[in-house]
Amino acid sequence: MDPREWLAVAMFVSFIALIFTGFPVAFVLGGLAVFFTAAGIIAEHDLGIQTGMDWAYSSLAVERMWNVMDNWVLVALPMFIAMGILLDRSGVAANLMSNVSRLFGRVRGGLAVSVALIGILLAATTGIIGASVVLLAMLGLPIMLERRYDPALAAGTVASVGTLGILIPPSIMLVMMADRLAISVGDLFLGAVLPGLILGALYILYLLGYAWLRPGVAPVPDDAPPVDASVFFDVLRAALPAMGLILAVLGSIFFGIATPTEASGVGAFGALVLTWSKRTLSSSVLREVFRETTRTTGYIFAILLGATAYSLVLRGLGGDQLIERAFLSLPFGAAGIVISILAFTFLLGFFLDWIEITLIVLPLVAPIVEGLGFDLVWFTVLFAMCLQTSFLTPPVGFALFYLKGVAPPEIDVATIYRGVIPFVLIQLLALAILFNAPALATWLPSVAY
Repeated sequence: MDPREWLAVAMFVSFIALIFTGFPVAFVLGGLAVFFTAAGIIAEHDLGIQTGMDWAYSSLAVERMWNVMDNWVLVALPMFIAMGILLDRSGVAANLMSNVSRLFGRVRGGLAVSVALIGILLAATTGIIGASVVLLAMLGLPIMLERRYDPALAAGTVASVGTLGILIPPSIMLVMMADRLAISVGDLFLGAVLPGLILGALYILYLLGYAWLRPGVAPVPDDAPPVDASVFFDVLRAALPAMGLILAVLGSIFFGIATPTEASGVGAFGALVLTWSKRTLSSSVLREVFRETTRTTGYIFAILLGATAYSLVLRGLGGDQLIERAFLSLPFGAAGIVISILAFTFLLGFFLDWIEITLIVLPLVAPIVEGLGFDLVWFTVLFAMCLQTSFLTPPVGFALFYLKGVAPPEIDVATIYRGVIPFVLIQLLALAILFNAPALATWLPSVAY
């Protein structure tokens, strides 16, 4: 191995190690870029090792950071974040929960199915994992526990369904992936629709099947009211605002009326109008929405800037060539190499957040997959679905932390871990389905425009 590539390996290992110190990720990335630039210069000038590193090379990061901040695609990020926070404050989800739970009240496991359906609808309107998990936990978890649901099943349902927002568009992760790979955000959104819905459907099938096989984990309440036409009407009326917002955002992209960036503005405005119509909009709510949007956007962009510098230095040290050689030298065919990349990503999800993996690992492995002749939209959706598991796998499973923060005392960490295991396996099953049926991700973009 080239001596400079040892520096690339040390740079990647140092990043994983420093993540556990609790130091801000953006500063870790930027600091490592500076440190290993200096290490490369010292190795070349004092040790005679040809690294090709100098301060003039690392100064290219300034131009790349400007390109990041000047990118109109990324304007969609704060708009979609604001849309999700506004919907969280609008009361739409609470209204949905009360009506959908009436619809499935006489079905074994019906409350869990209600949480799953609301989670799917929230995923298509928010895309913010923390907000979805906390909201579903506050709305659905107390009711399920009151109805004597198994705590592990209830916790696993809330945590897992809450992560669908990272895959089902409009997803801020898909926006960032499209920017990193210079592919169409619209194609990526459309490519993720069917896989996301299939994953949600698999969740629901599991809940119904598990409740049927083990009636004690999800009993039918004795006082469940009968379902009549009025219940269907109430559910439809409660779902129409969210469905209208989904149509405004995704429909405008699908029919070519608006770009994803423009559609994000439509979504934010629609969420504002929806919150106002529900009479939950006030000056204090607006201040809170602006504050949370600014904080979340600033966090993401700080990591973007740090990752830009980090990736530049890592590539300068030959890290991209090292990874390419490592995967292409595996004794597998092209499909086996893609599976190895996904397995590597799945393992990284135990230790790294999706943002770091998206910004650092995805740009390194995507050219390998594209060079093997695979469709990049299909692979990116696969990669996104694989990253979804990172929210549920310890020790850095953020959905688990969000849930624990608002869960009742009887829901301990062991119960949450036990509850999410089946859903992680379902995610891997959905990943296998998408891997063997690429048309699920490529068909909709091919017919959209």
